[in-house]
Amino acid sequence: MATYLYRLGRYCHDRRRAVLAVWIAVLLAAVAAAGAFAGSTSDEFKVPGTEAQRTLNRVKEAFPAQDHGSAQVVFAADAAGGADTPEARAAVSAAVTRIAAAPGVAAVPDPYTTGAVSPDGRMAIALVEFDRSLADVTARQRDAVRDAAEPAGDAGLEVAYGGDVYTEMAVVDGGEAIGLAVAAVVLLVTLGTLVSAGLPLLTAFVGVGVAMAGILALSGTFEIITTAPVLALMVGLAVGIDYALFIVSRHRRHLAEGLPPGEAAARANATAGSAVVFAGLTVVVALAGLAVAGVPFLTVMGLAASGAVVVAVLVAITLLPALLGFAGHRLNRLPVRRTPAREGAVGERWARFVVRRPVAVLLIGLAALVTLALPAADLRLGLPGGGSQATGTDAREAYDLVAEGFGEGFNAPLVVAVDARGAADPGAAFGAVSDRLAELPGVATLFPPTVDAEGGTALVTVIPHTGPDDPATKDLVEAIREQRGDLQDTTGARIDVTGTTAANIDVSAKLGQALPPFLAVIVGIAFVLLALAFRSVLVPLKAVVGFLLSVMASLGAVVAVYQWGWLDAVIDVPKVGPVVSFVPILLIGVLFGLAMDYELFVVSGMKEQYAHGTSAREAVVGGVRNGGRVVTAAALIMVSVFGSFVFGHDPIVQPIGFALAVGVLVDAFVVRMALVPAAMALFGKAAWWFPRRLDKVVPHVDMEGERLMARLARDSAQPVPPVTNALDEEARSGESSDERQPTRTRA
Repeated sequence: MATYLYRLGRYCHDRRRAVLAVWIAVLLAAVAAAGAFAGSTSDEFKVPGTEAQRTLNRVKEAFPAQDHGSAQVVFAADAAGGADTPEARAAVSAAVTRIAAAPGVAAVPDPYTTGAVSPDGRMAIALVEFDRSLADVTARQRDAVRDAAEPAGDAGLEVAYGGDVYTEMAVVDGGEAIGLAVAAVVLLVTLGTLVSAGLPLLTAFVGVGVAMAGILALSGTFEIITTAPVLALMVGLAVGIDYALFIVSRHRRHLAEGLPPGEAAARANATAGSAVVFAGLTVVVALAGLAVAGVPFLTVMGLAASGAVVVAVLVAITLLPALLGFAGHRLNRLPVRRTPAREGAVGERWARFVVRRPVAVLLIGLAALVTLALPAADLRLGLPGGGSQATGTDAREAYDLVAEGFGEGFNAPLVVAVDARGAADPGAAFGAVSDRLAELPGVATLFPPTVDAEGGTALVTVIPHTGPDDPATKDLVEAIREQRGDLQDTTGARIDVTGTTAANIDVSAKLGQALPPFLAVIVGIAFVLLALAFRSVLVPLKAVVGFLLSVMASLGAVVAVYQWGWLDAVIDVPKVGPVVSFVPILLIGVLFGLAMDYELFVVSGMKEQYAHGTSAREAVVGGVRNGGRVVTAAALIMVSVFGSFVFGHDPIVQPIGFALAVGVLVDAFVVRMALVPAAMALFGKAAWWFPRRLDKVVPHVDMEGERLMARLARDSAQPVPPVTNALDEEARSGESSDERQPTRTRA
């Protein structure tokens, strides 16, 4: 791989104008395709195979409205009885008439006719049914309903808008700009010049632009969940900056060694580029592996994010060498510091401290991670709804008003489909089912059955006492389903539970069941890939254990903040409750790839030092000294990008960003920079043991380019500097690269 990437880097450097033109053309074509073919993304978390989804698919034929978008318009007065006065009744009825005439509205019953008035007479709810699916309801139609209802405010009523139509998911608030600013500062401190620090940002923007435009172009043909582009943006920015940082750092080191820019770019592409390709492959495999869960919207999210990673890798190994060609020796111009960086010395001091006290470092690190992971034992999964939206949004205001005026259960209706076509008397069967359901603990009230035109199927709406996030609501769903066998025996009717609340419960349960097999697949992949890369048994075993510790610690932090409400004043969690059901599985997929990145860049330096005759303990020190700086910078960039999404208030985006930021922080600084060196020091030579039989059959991956460097040395008949994992040798020599006169030798 190193030889191929060496040739690719040289080719792109020498033909930089053509390569740049190709990438500009690709970006413009992707943007044009997005403008021509983009469609709307979906906010529906559908999971085929669950009872709620199967039932919904079956009843759509008899009740087409079940497939339509719906909304709530809540009219609330300041005092009890305020919505039941003649003036309020007239204002609400007039608003309902106007809403019924709005484009896209199929029906909107008068709340005073249906009895949708709170017991204290303070609120009335108009249930709006649209004539199309949720994904097809346009912003213009939502605004038309709003405009029709607003005049009710002249009668002293507060008007709020809720339901699926007004619940916005995966909204990016612009906080990522903070992350980019922090990333820019980290790059400046790490690389030391404006030119070299600007290249990773520039290439990351190009990669994200191509990936996002491509995803939007596909949204017109495929159903893409709203969260998918946001996840692709999040991951694409982070890995795009990091991968470019790895290659630019190695390129600058080669320039400092006296190589001409073309040769420096080619060698950086061969060595650091090999690690980038290998690391990117692990991220892509992990994200694409989300398909193991068997959840379509999760598969789409994984494929979208993995597509962004593929583009980031391609940009790093093709466009970046071309841009390095344009920069030439000007790469180190516009310095932001007068003295050379000394991070290598800091890393060496830390590594020697760990090597001297490996047992103490291991025990302290493990204790900290286990403590952080303890809350994960209480993990509860759920999906966000109106109550999870940020305070002040339409959906949250309507949710809170309904809960206050009617009870929490009115925000969590359960739809029971009663199939009585096999019953002797369908009407009697509907009544018997309703009577049985009304007796169940946790049921607040039932709406009368809605019967289809043929009279064989009915929908019974069950209102629980508790809200959608309450475990008691899940218990009620299970209790209703437990009545199925007895009711079918006594009435001849079959019941199934559906509706948004039941569907969310089923999705969360399925995702919870998918976690163990997905984690097992990821762990297996990690072990095989690292065994292939390092030709060792203990190294991949240690890496897998460290990865599991990082995942559990991150999940523990998520539970403490989002489920228990810790740090609410700092992070401003929209609503404390169950963790978004796909956050754990996303965390495992994304963090796996990133953790393997750090493992590669730290341990590969140790392996290279050991292969050149350094003792096992000194190899640990050399690996941390040379790889610590790049891992620290890369992790800080990742944390800043992921953490910036925490500043938003979206109930899905915020916990994903928080989980990934904590996961990267823990994995990079506790696991890879503390526990890994400590374990490697304790392992000694045994860390590099590999069975002879496997050594003969397992292919050699020349990831660090050792064979390539040897060939180049033979071809040039002159010694080649050893391949290390350092960012800059200048950090240890005390001499700045831009103070040296480059020697133009041909390799």
